Amino acid sequence: MFGKSENMGVSEKRSDEDGAPASPRDPATGEELQPKATPGYYPRFHTLDQQNYWDAATREVVLNRVNLLPPIRFFTAEEGAVMKAVVSRVLPQEDRTVETRIPILPGLDERLFLNRIDGYRYEDMPSDQDAYRFGAKAIETMAQELHAKPFHTLPTLEQEHILQSLHDGKPVAARELWQQMNIRQFWMMLVSDCCAIYYAHPFAWDEIGFGGPAYPRGYMRLEEGEAEPWEVNENRYDWLAPSDTVSDRPQDRGEPTASHHGQAGTH
Repeated sequence: MFGKSENMGVSEKRSDEDGAPASPRDPATGEELQPKATPGYYPRFHTLDQQNYWDAATREVVLNRVNLLPPIRFFTAEEGAVMKAVVSRVLPQEDRTVETRIPILPGLDERLFLNRIDGYRYEDMPSDQDAYRFGAKAIETMAQELHAKPFHTLPTLEQEHILQSLHDGKPVAARELWQQMNIRQFWMMLVSDCCAIYYAHPFAWDEIGFGGPAYPRGYMRLEEGEAEPWEVNENRYDWLAPSDTVSDRPQDRGEPTASHHGQAGTH
């Protein structure tokens, strides 16, 4: 899946007849894998089990990420519908149960509403707020030009073809609109934001086996890669993308470009 792989492309999953994205497949049987509460290589690990070892302030911050969902205050209803569909394809979560899916759009909306920015911007980019409003408008225009339907109602495959063209820097529609903003910088900002919000959440920590804040307990086994007493062993498993996906195909990276955070070739 995009955001959990190396190719920086858009993950595409086969759509069922009702348009719902499909899940990865078992390589042995070809059957779709059922969503998991804790996907990844650490299925029995839960970072929140360690919360009694954190100080009160740390525990409050982490638990708020799970229990307090910020309201949508920046995006309009129309923009929110577009961007919710966009972030769901940039970082798909069909491998997760509905209850453990990480809410990316509220985190993005909160950043923009509170004006949490890096303190700089590229000369060919507007403010982050204007960039996202423009991006939502342009993506919706692409959907209307290509399919005469709102972006959020399109089947997964059609949504991802649109997003793949943005990743490639070659929009398949609304080209005049996209000439007004650096499309690659927008794409890198979008991906960076989605990944930052996703991996700040304790459910994502479970997925990668991260033990959570080290303060005040600290880590004791700092050499030779040994696991801490509260960590679990990695449990690797295999899965295959659906047959009509492009996530496992080579991606057109184009010319190296600086990321939203200034690191060339990274997110």
